[in-house]
Amino acid sequence: MNEVLQKIYEIGIVPVIAIEDADKAVPLAKALVAGGLPAAEVTFRTEAAEEAIRRIVAEVPEMLVGAGTVLTKEQADRAIAAGVKFIVSPGFNPEITKYVIDQGMLMMPGTATPGEMEQAMSMGLDVVKFFPAEQNGGIAKLKAVAGPYANLRWMPTGGVNEKNMLDYLSFNKIIACGGTWMVKKDLIDNGDWAEIERLTRQAVNTMLGFELKHVGINTENAEEAMKAAKLFGAMFGFDIAEGNSSIFVGNKSIEIMKKQYLGKNGHIAIATNTLPRAIAYFKKQGIAFNEETITAKAAYFADEIAGFAIHLVQK
Repeated sequence: MNEVLQKIYEIGIVPVIAIEDADKAVPLAKALVAGGLPAAEVTFRTEAAEEAIRRIVAEVPEMLVGAGTVLTKEQADRAIAAGVKFIVSPGFNPEITKYVIDQGMLMMPGTATPGEMEQAMSMGLDVVKFFPAEQNGGIAKLKAVAGPYANLRWMPTGGVNEKNMLDYLSFNKIIACGGTWMVKKDLIDNGDWAEIERLTRQAVNTMLGFELKHVGINTENAEEAMKAAKLFGAMFGFDIAEGNSSIFVGNKSIEIMKKQYLGKNGHIAIATNTLPRAIAYFKKQGIAFNEETITAKAAYFADEIAGFAIHLVQK
């Protein structure tokens, strides 16, 4: 996958922002980064868009900045000169789409119909915007049309919010969602960066959906593991399910290992909606993983907490 698209996928949510005052661009970008979303689609609906992009690129280098509502070649040129990494349009204009592609820039044109999607694919694109998403049938429509387009993925924008975001992101054809609910105009105009950061963090937490999966307890051998499992069963009425390397009790909320495993005392499993995005989220914070343990379903952190190894698991 294209490096920029990979970053967009890992971030998962791309805030779509309209900035009237370029002086607000940098503090807004810093609030988004602090909240866990180092990406933004700055729309060319305002006169301040180009300058806002230029300032964010210069002063918040960790932010992945794109330009939205790009309707003309002149806007595309200005956006590219300002330093964007991707360009988005609300509709599919073949001339503008080809022009942006010819500049070597990642382009995600807006599409609403299979015909537009196929035209974009004919230009070599494998990711397009789906806009306006909810008004055009939402995730149900995308699932309905996805079958014939095995290599096509979408970034839905328009009507996407914290209530329906997971409906989209749970579909593996969605690269990310574009949204405005954490960057509403009144919050930007009032400079309420703390609230934007809070809403951004809330969106990230909803997207990742962390929750306790189970607690693992190390024992010396299979005999000791079964002894502990039976004790839990006798005391609390928990069911016992024996596996090859461990014994689960309490509807798999406790895993008793048949030998010493990772972690001084054992391990704690935290489930997440999207393992790759969760891994990327923590790595951006400088939190390391035990790279040898990373699979499609699980990943252990490098460090223990209170004698327990911690690992993420895919829901």
